[in-house]
Amino acid sequence: MSIHSRHFQTEHNFQVQDTMTDKMNVNMFKAEDPNCQPSASPEPPYDPLPPIEDLPLPSSFKWGTATAAYQIEGAPSVDGKGPSIWDTFTHLVPSRTNGENGDIACDHYNRMLEDVNLMCSYGVDVYRFSIAWTRIIPLGGRDDPINEAGIAFYNRLIDALLARNIEPVVTLYHWDAPQRLSDRYGAFLNTAEFVSDFAHFARLCFARFGDRVKRWITFNEPYIIAIFGHHSGVLAPGRSTATGGDSRTEPWRVGHSLILAHAAAVQIYSEEFQSQDGSISIVLNGHYYEPWDSSSQNDQEAAQRRLEFYIGWFGDPIFLGRDYPPAMRKQLGDRLPSFTPRELDQLKNLAPLNAFYGMNHYSTKFARALPDPPADDDCTGNVEELTTNSKGRAIGPVSGMSWLRVAPEGFRKLLNWVWNRYKLPIIVTENGCPCPRENQMSLEEAVNDEFRITYFGLYLDAISRAIYEDGVPVEGYYAWSLMDNFEWSAGYGPRYGITHVDYKTLVRTPKRSALYLMETFRERRKHAR
Repeated sequence: MSIHSRHFQTEHNFQVQDTMTDKMNVNMFKAEDPNCQPSASPEPPYDPLPPIEDLPLPSSFKWGTATAAYQIEGAPSVDGKGPSIWDTFTHLVPSRTNGENGDIACDHYNRMLEDVNLMCSYGVDVYRFSIAWTRIIPLGGRDDPINEAGIAFYNRLIDALLARNIEPVVTLYHWDAPQRLSDRYGAFLNTAEFVSDFAHFARLCFARFGDRVKRWITFNEPYIIAIFGHHSGVLAPGRSTATGGDSRTEPWRVGHSLILAHAAAVQIYSEEFQSQDGSISIVLNGHYYEPWDSSSQNDQEAAQRRLEFYIGWFGDPIFLGRDYPPAMRKQLGDRLPSFTPRELDQLKNLAPLNAFYGMNHYSTKFARALPDPPADDDCTGNVEELTTNSKGRAIGPVSGMSWLRVAPEGFRKLLNWVWNRYKLPIIVTENGCPCPRENQMSLEEAVNDEFRITYFGLYLDAISRAIYEDGVPVEGYYAWSLMDNFEWSAGYGPRYGITHVDYKTLVRTPKRSALYLMETFRERRKHAR
């Protein structure tokens, strides 16, 4: 049974017909300005999107929502919490985040039960959230005091979820490193110190929460931590050559530290907490890349190389237990750190203990080869990323963010690429989009989020095809996000939530996408093959 019927009109806009409610509202979604502002120039054409088919998913398939501590919790100094690099980043130069910060965010720290009940009403199977390191170890170090009040908060959250039959999936690190570790030794830039401190933090979490938490994620999107935090500097801690860092070398040093810190946590979990009968892995983000000119051998190679610089950078050492991709070694030379023989042995031995591949994916881009030689600070594999191809056609309609266009076929291709390379079951740990101009909408308009519903429907169809036609084992899907929240350098502009948040009153209002997800997963799993 199809609970949604869709048809798409021209290549510039599409119409959505909804049979889920008698109050049918038909919206025409044109590709809008990427930053939620009126477009100064016409949007490029794109190929028509397919209709949503509501294709089946396995009966065991789990769906849920995802958040991150700094983006929703607020309460930055309440009950003994210490400062994170994001507290510093947003307050030191407020213009970097539109003058906004996470001091209040969604006030989840004080409204946690309300939010858990909201998820329960949506019928989610899973809630993925992160633990704020500085809420349980305010100064962050292995010899620093533990904050029992912070541990109590997460105990209450975990218990509330389990009482409502919602599985907690816990991310240990989602970008909010303790500021004190940055002050002491540069955090990620000092591999030995950071690995030791993160290992201590991970062990504490396993010991205090692991009797109830059965799925752990060490790091969320290490690529972003390394590149956006230490190459462009647009995210915390804001390091780049322009700000006193070194964009040529620091990203690769940071990535190296994160891989070894992940390995340390996996080893601790497997050796000391095996009796908890849980699983652990990491979440990697990544676009899929199509060649800018499909007839160009250089662009075809560039698309593959971009995937290796983006995903293979972390995936190959962690999941395959081997060195970085050869393309990275070839271009970066001694700027790319080397693993010692002992570290390579450790990675090889631990690779099978990563139980799943956590995939954060939002969109697809075109890759165009740049002329050699690459710039000294290049981090892309000498590839230019574009949203239009050599014929001037866009990859798909634009959302409320310029880089995020609707391209479900690229998602399917990425699922295949990851499965063919790593042979691990996949959990889609983040996927979603903001609607065009959503932050300018009235509440009534914002909750009628047809653009997001269409995005979800097409991407879920892509998962179904990957499972049943391609043989890719995809086990779950976590929508980003449970609610509108603080979106890092974009502040409170883009709204990714399936729940609307009024940032003045903090009132939560379910969007129609929440109802859609609840119903579509029920129907899709009912018709499992």
